[in-house]
Amino acid sequence: MAATVQGGAWEVAAEERLRADLYRMFAHFLRKPPDDGDLRMAAGLGGGDTALGEKLAAFAHLAETVTAADAAREYHELFIGMGRGELLPYASYYLTGFLHEKPLAKLRTDMGELGIARRSDVKEPEDHIAALSEMMAGLIDGAFAEPAGLDVQKRFFARHLEPWAAHFFKDLEQAKSSVLYAPLGGAGAAFMAIEQAAFEMV
Repeated sequence: MAATVQGGAWEVAAEERLRADLYRMFAHFLRKPPDDGDLRMAAGLGGGDTALGEKLAAFAHLAETVTAADAAREYHELFIGMGRGELLPYASYYLTGFLHEKPLAKLRTDMGELGIARRSDVKEPEDHIAALSEMMAGLIDGAFAEPAGLDVQKRFFARHLEPWAAHFFKDLEQAKSSVLYAPLGGAGAAFMAIEQAAFEMV
């Protein structure tokens, strides 16, 4: 674990900070519709010649051209809809076909052991993809306590993201309502593959 305390905050190795930042980006755009500031932030993302980099570059390009109103409509169609959205971004739903099932109970147990609590202003179940992404970021960079070791990160990922998150991100990439969110889904699927491969070496 490459982390030290400097000035009252954890200083994390650059590659670990990048991982945490990517998880937080996914959490940010999957938690709520993006506003103008969010789109400007996304437009500044860098790319590269990897599968992840190409998808991030495509996401950045679309963020430059889409309006916040169009992005909000897309988010609504994908995740809210009339009654329900095109996608239900919850581990319980993807793994059992229903909400509030055993995967959520297992997550709540693990959250308690890790000292992670849901904020009082959050009404969504904790197994939402945005919440799980935020939890992974916090385990990496010490947002909850001391940065977690790779063994703890691997266990959390294997239990709560690996079984379904790549499938969700691929669904997001291919969803009929996805425009801005299509390359974000592709980036998420690529990032999950990178994380899985890296944890297999731990």
